[in-house]
Amino acid sequence: MDDESRYEAVRSRDGRFDGVFFTAVRTTGIYCRPSCPAVTPKRQNVTFHPSAASAQAAGYRACRRCRPDTVPGSAEWNVRADAVGRAMRMIADGVVDREGVGGLAARLGYSTRQVQRQLTAELGAGPIALARAQRAHAARTLLQTTGLPVTEIAFAAGFASVRQFNDTVRAAYGTTPTGLRGTPPTEREGDGVSLRLAFRGPYDAAGVFDFLGLRVVPGVEEMTGEPGDRRYRRTLALPHAHAVAEVGERGGPNWLPCRLHLADLRDLTTAVQRLRRLFDLDADPYAVTERLGADPLLGRWVAVRPGLRSPGAADGGELAARAVLGQQVTVQAARTLAGRLVETYGKPLPAPDGTLTRLFPRPETLADAELAELGMPGARRAALRTVMTALAEGSVRLDPGADREDAERALLALRGIGPWTASYIRMRALGDPDVFLTGDAGVRHGLARLDGAVDPAAWRPWRSYAVHHLWAGPARPAALGGPGDA
Repeated sequence: MDDESRYEAVRSRDGRFDGVFFTAVRTTGIYCRPSCPAVTPKRQNVTFHPSAASAQAAGYRACRRCRPDTVPGSAEWNVRADAVGRAMRMIADGVVDREGVGGLAARLGYSTRQVQRQLTAELGAGPIALARAQRAHAARTLLQTTGLPVTEIAFAAGFASVRQFNDTVRAAYGTTPTGLRGTPPTEREGDGVSLRLAFRGPYDAAGVFDFLGLRVVPGVEEMTGEPGDRRYRRTLALPHAHAVAEVGERGGPNWLPCRLHLADLRDLTTAVQRLRRLFDLDADPYAVTERLGADPLLGRWVAVRPGLRSPGAADGGELAARAVLGQQVTVQAARTLAGRLVETYGKPLPAPDGTLTRLFPRPETLADAELAELGMPGARRAALRTVMTALAEGSVRLDPGADREDAERALLALRGIGPWTASYIRMRALGDPDVFLTGDAGVRHGLARLDGAVDPAAWRPWRSYAVHHLWAGPARPAALGGPGDA
């Protein structure tokens, strides 16, 4: 896009571009999302920024009406596999807050200077500024949804000092932390953090909740409520502690309701990003529909589900274990095996939360486990231990910023891991939108139902979404997914 087309998007209040770029108005000193309902500013008063951090670094504060810091992330970072795309996924996961810019650069295999230069060139802000903007959003969330003292919120959001916290909040929002909080929240701290998880465009919530509900692992996950008003709940193992997350199926026109119970509030940003990946909330359904909908055969199914998503994973190691358990068995059988694994090796929560009692076992725990309790063939038990050992040792990486090509090659080099398992892990654990599960029985069945010759290569770079359309078929069945899909 050039600036003139961006301005036309602002004039039409086009929500498709929320999170793709930001509009800064010189006369007001405010930056907005493209769909802001305020009066459209004059063209000569407008500049455009590729990130909220860039707008803040230029001296603009966030609009209180459209709240541009809450928009979905740019889908570009899900598609791109280069250093900038990987860096953005890691920054969103909190790597800079935990390990600094040096840690981010080391994970990317670049110098800190190279990372700074590349991010500034493409996003108008370096890794520190991007992380600071993210901290400001976390601080605003805590200020407006909890009754915690301001000092505690400063450190929970990742700031090194109260002064840095105060300065950042003033720069980002044009007010003090106390002013940003406004009326003290009525919720108690024990009620958790209430959030709205934003998405762009149509969202097939029913399809996502069907997909996740079919794969619920007892002890770690649960699905409550009736279709149309379900709640997905699960435990999360996070960098500082654990959490229990609840996401509702019924939300607003562009958000899902979420409540997080965090044992350590410093994990807020990481928890939110992992839920966003799990529910595929940063996708661009318009781009997916434009490409897949143009297919004369698949396009008929795409028209029925313009918001069908490709769910990711809350944890790469967990997804890898579940993928191995799901080799050559039904979804229900894989779910049963995963439940046994959790019951035997999962770390218990300090106190049960409904039916949620444990965290999914870590790779280090499973690497040397006997796994005899699972009652599955020895070769598959060995394959599970092999994958978990590789993850524990670091020879396979499945964190948000991992190189997808390297990860798939490393997985395929492991005994017991074939193309289906490696591709499925790449699609879900690494959030790759362009994976086609050629050998999947459900995909083959879907292709047969299309009743004509198709070329999956024409579906790039959205073949993961094509897989979900093939699994779902022309009308949503009671259960989505292929027989080997974990």
